Amino acid sequence: MHSISSAWGRFAATLISWGPQGLLLLAALDSAGLPVVGGVDALLIAIATNNPGQAYLAAALAVVGSLAGSLVLFAVARKGGEVLLMKHVSGRRGARLHIWFQRYGLITVFIPAISPLPLPMKIPIFCAGALQVRIAYFISVVAAARAIRYFALAYLAQTYGHETFRFLLSHGSLVAVTAIGLAVVILVGLRLYQRHQAAQGAPE
Repeated sequence: MHSISSAWGRFAATLISWGPQGLLLLAALDSAGLPVVGGVDALLIAIATNNPGQAYLAAALAVVGSLAGSLVLFAVARKGGEVLLMKHVSGRRGARLHIWFQRYGLITVFIPAISPLPLPMKIPIFCAGALQVRIAYFISVVAAARAIRYFALAYLAQTYGHETFRFLLSHGSLVAVTAIGLAVVILVGLRLYQRHQAAQGAPE
């Protein structure tokens, strides 16, 4: 366990030395399925605290990296279809997330993508790909959620520095309510857009 933590410490130090480019790599790996719980947020806060001038560049590259990694999972699931999906929703938790996706759609992707609290995102992405969600919808939801999350973290890191995580923990309820509220707004917007598209395509 000590060797693993030491290896992660060296890896994190290397990524910090790379600056925003290191964050781009970590965000891509994290969203592509490599379990790095809180790693992207921590690295973004470290970069924004140590070099405030690079805070928003780091946030932008985190968004790009996260979207790229998510698209990898999305494409794999889209190609493998529901057969591959079933392998990833085995077990009680996976089955429950699958049901939630069928009921709430991309809202199950948006909430973990925007929340700094550790929430499962891999299975909802697999569901989106396997169930043939339109890629434009998927990209818009992930990009919007990650942009709000990472640019907000960059701003907080500029303001609170190394106390940013303590601020987030002490305002956990506010963070959760804000994430849910934004998720509802995005969901309503998607529904209205879908209805508009359907109305345009309907025969007169």
